[in-house]
Amino acid sequence: MRIKRFEFNMFPVNCYILSDETKEAVIIDAGCFYEEEKQALKKYIDDNGLNVKHLLNTHLHLDHIFGNPFLLKEYGLKAEANQADEFWLNQADAQARMFGFQLPEPPVPLGKYVCDGDVITFGNTKLEAIHVPGHSPGSIVYYCKEENCLFSGDVLFQGSIGRADLTGGNFDELREHICSRLFVLPGDTTVYPGHGDPTTIGIEKKNNPFFR
Repeated sequence: MRIKRFEFNMFPVNCYILSDETKEAVIIDAGCFYEEEKQALKKYIDDNGLNVKHLLNTHLHLDHIFGNPFLLKEYGLKAEANQADEFWLNQADAQARMFGFQLPEPPVPLGKYVCDGDVITFGNTKLEAIHVPGHSPGSIVYYCKEENCLFSGDVLFQGSIGRADLTGGNFDELREHICSRLFVLPGDTTVYPGHGDPTTIGIEKKNNPFFR
């Protein structure tokens, strides 16, 4: 599996494009806000001849969904996320105003709900959806057992965990689910987070200050 990481928008967010030898692909967290970011994403898809099968969101906080309307218009992709986060789409305009800017276009509805245990396929690759609430009620981690990696959104970071002070967040729930759902995975599992650099499950179990 090939992993391409973009860093998009003012927050900034990691957007990942995963593809395999079949040229089928998925996008995780299309946070492209500026026009040049949208075009960079499109150029990578088109230059590599990718057939994007799924647009996945780890959760629906504002910074992770900026590019969803663009990808719907450009490729007909409807975003997929957990239903428990759907209320954030209605709050996106208010969230943007809180940070001092306006959305260039309103969020688009989800095309499909992703539930715990769902398997998302593209080409010869499978991703398992793992529900890890606490940062948001619908946070989903996408785990690829065969490639020994996961895409954690804002659940788990290098040396940190997601904030739990936004609507629907719960600090204790977040810690509990990281321990019970993620820290049981192999220690050499690579963690690709929603912000910042990759880490591993083993490193975070040993060194993350939130679990000492």
